[in-house]
Amino acid sequence: MDKDNDQIWQRLHPWLTLFHVTGLGPVRYRVLLAAFGSPDAVLSAGVGSLQRLLSGGLARAVAGAATNTAVQTAVAHDKRWLESSSQNTILCLVDDRYPPLLKTIADPPVVLYVKGDPRHLSSQQLAIVGSRKASTTAMEAAYRVATQISAARIIITSGLAKGVDSMAHRGALDQGGHTVAVLATGIDLVYPRAHTQLAEKICQQGALVSEFPLGTQPVPGHFPRRNRIISGLGMGVLVVEAGVASGSLITARYALDQGRDVLAMPGSVSNPGARGCHALIRDGACLVENAEQILEELTSCLARPGRTAVSLETTGVEPSCPEQRHLLECMGFEPCHNDELVLRTGMSSQQVATLLLHMEMDGLVQQTPAGVARKV
Repeated sequence: MDKDNDQIWQRLHPWLTLFHVTGLGPVRYRVLLAAFGSPDAVLSAGVGSLQRLLSGGLARAVAGAATNTAVQTAVAHDKRWLESSSQNTILCLVDDRYPPLLKTIADPPVVLYVKGDPRHLSSQQLAIVGSRKASTTAMEAAYRVATQISAARIIITSGLAKGVDSMAHRGALDQGGHTVAVLATGIDLVYPRAHTQLAEKICQQGALVSEFPLGTQPVPGHFPRRNRIISGLGMGVLVVEAGVASGSLITARYALDQGRDVLAMPGSVSNPGARGCHALIRDGACLVENAEQILEELTSCLARPGRTAVSLETTGVEPSCPEQRHLLECMGFEPCHNDELVLRTGMSSQQVATLLLHMEMDGLVQQTPAGVARKV
């Protein structure tokens, strides 16, 4: 491992050590981070301090994680996986490459395993979801819309499932665009296995991402958790076809909670698989019939008060609001990290992340290995 990679690993090690403590979970993990400030500080805390936030057994497990054989075996497995391919990346919450929009949701993953290009996770995205047992009409619609949205340089995000998800991924790939697949398993597994070749293509033209440890099998409870990431990565969620008791509706509910737009395509009143979409439309989701309407809605949603309009064919390089102008002034002309901008601007980390995302869409800034920088 070279010097740079060694530094990356030294930063990741405490995050992964805490991540692999059995029974801790992401909610308690974030509680500990809020209380102690960093995984290093958590792991250095005494049992007495930890017991103020955790049960006695869990407090002892956290305090002993650095020398726990099972924990350190899992961490060593992560390291081998990370070093096994240049396509493999592990991101923690403070990593500059962690997707800024995902960080703004109520319960962002503490650790993300990525196979492919992690930069795609921070790019402009639309989630397309729908039934695993989709009708031919829905499959064709998902493929067609994904192809057209990809042509507008928007990344397609979905869940690698059969049916609508797979057709959305394939539409983006066939267009020559990019696509992100969020997994409900460890990233070293592909579910369903029939999508192994599809997953390999996604790695080449996008990224696979998972919050679950390596080797995690497909468990029913993991799919709803996965869905909040699908919605959290993008500007909105398009539901192509879904029944009334559908995982796609879970994704749509997450999207609403996260402040994302929910779009739904209507179907035949005789098709039970369309009833979920019809219910969403009755409840206020935007009815869309084609890619043009989807693009109009996405542009409109970003043009609302407090958001920055996105142009699908970006030509301007001027900030469009005082907050963007202030952010650019504080940024200067050298790359810097989000945390630096929070200190310089006095804005919240969420506000900075959201502004930077929209400024990147408009061509004002770009992500570099050294941090975010002006594009012009």
